Amino acid sequence: MREELPAEVPVPAGESGAGGPEAGEPALTGRQRLAKGLWPPRISRAQLIVAVLLFGLGFGLAVQVASNSDSDSALRGARQEDLVRILDELDDRTQRLEDEKQGLDKQRQELENSSDQAEEARKQTAEKERQLGILAGTVAAQGPGITMTIEDTKGTVQSDMLLDAIQELRAAGAEAIQVNGVRVVAGTYLTDSGKSVEVDGNKINAPYRFQVIGKPQDLEPALNIPGGVVQTLEKEQATVTVERSDKIVVDALRAAKRPDYARSSSQ
Repeated sequence: MREELPAEVPVPAGESGAGGPEAGEPALTGRQRLAKGLWPPRISRAQLIVAVLLFGLGFGLAVQVASNSDSDSALRGARQEDLVRILDELDDRTQRLEDEKQGLDKQRQELENSSDQAEEARKQTAEKERQLGILAGTVAAQGPGITMTIEDTKGTVQSDMLLDAIQELRAAGAEAIQVNGVRVVAGTYLTDSGKSVEVDGNKINAPYRFQVIGKPQDLEPALNIPGGVVQTLEKEQATVTVERSDKIVVDALRAAKRPDYARSSSQ
């Protein structure tokens, strides 16, 4: 006699088995489980710090690229003769440095080959003293150069513009500078004083007259480069004239000042 097996009873939906979904929740597909694992994101403190550093690095690179692009665009907008002038100025600066190097090499050879090295050393020391006196403003000087006059009827020229002019002249090889009877030296500072300017505490008024000793063929083009001193001052409605001369006299003197703290390292 044969017995019939009971029919298979289906498991009702929602009943949980071992490792199955909780009761009342539908089963998730693989894509849904992936999305649930990715959002909301779980960011650790270390990952946040790395993200901030990467953002800062990217921002800095973007600023640098933008700055270089501005400089490149300014050169691209310059005329051909202006670009040639800039290249000539760079060549002249390179040549001046090379001449200075050759001069120092010559002095060294003279000291090494001279039969009376002590006398040769004294000569070179005296010459160096005169050169340093000119740079320090303790000795009057004369030589070829330029005279730059800045007319400021609107009172718009400020101390930082005059300082830019001094720095540009120095970079072009100026050896001695005098502004309205005040000698410019290494420690010179400029400040605004109402509609006037003070140079090392000495008040000067427009027109501002620069007497500069140096190679005129280098000094004048340096002031007239695109976006340079002359263009900046003309944007402020100032009038600038530059005259070359075979003899410029810089006779304003500065008293020698002994430093309070600095001493020679050979002492």
